[in-house]
Amino acid sequence: MTSNALDDLVRLLDLENLEVNIFRGESRDLGGRSVYGGQVVGQALVAAARTTSDAMPHSLHAYFLRPGEMTQSIVYDVDRVRDGRTFAARRVQAIQNGKPILSMIASFQRPEPGLSHQQTMPDVPAPETLDDQDALRDRWLALHPDAPERARRALLRQTAIEFRPVSPTDPFTPEPHAPAQHIWFRASGTLPDDAMLHRCVLAYASDFSLLSTALLPHARSYLSQDMVVASIDHAVWFHRDFRADDWLLYSMDAPTAQGSRGLSRG
Repeated sequence: MTSNALDDLVRLLDLENLEVNIFRGESRDLGGRSVYGGQVVGQALVAAARTTSDAMPHSLHAYFLRPGEMTQSIVYDVDRVRDGRTFAARRVQAIQNGKPILSMIASFQRPEPGLSHQQTMPDVPAPETLDDQDALRDRWLALHPDAPERARRALLRQTAIEFRPVSPTDPFTPEPHAPAQHIWFRASGTLPDDAMLHRCVLAYASDFSLLSTALLPHARSYLSQDMVVASIDHAVWFHRDFRADDWLLYSMDAPTAQGSRGLSRG
């Protein structure tokens, strides 16, 4: 079973093919001032993947160049930079009104065996023991009945991704906190058995909560009236196969902030 929001996300990631190497996607209003960055990254990865075969993305590097307009579609222009025996590379420009709003390069790899290791998972509570976002939202809105309408709409909007933070922070009254957080997340329903789709959904979700990590030491949130928060550049590495509709732990930290920029990683 899938939620209406997740069904809509799957449709959002199913781009229209306009011409060879050119695709078009629609946008959604998630309560921000411009198009959510994860949407553009996810759609750009879909566009790149539509020009490859027998290879899966292992990394992407994207720069946000201009804010996207939520009421307009986005055109994705793919450049087939390289097709090798094992690796392929694609450059994607996301365009609105004749100007790029995002430039991304993605690398794809055909399956290969090799050495494998990974770090130990952090010791955190299981997601089933934590409050879900609906319970947290209701608690926060009850504490702040005079919250601005824009903030209320953002919190009440149904999302395609379910989040369960290990240490929730009230976005209306944030307190200073170490620049690190753990959040469990998964798609809010069952996704098709399409490994590429799962990677694109993860790319979509990866921009949620990442920026807020750099605000934690400064008692600010994305709802703070004196903050304008946006992604500048974004990179994702895909190390192993996974399902985006199973619980995944996003372990984030922000080692530095300066000059109106913060560095967050997860």
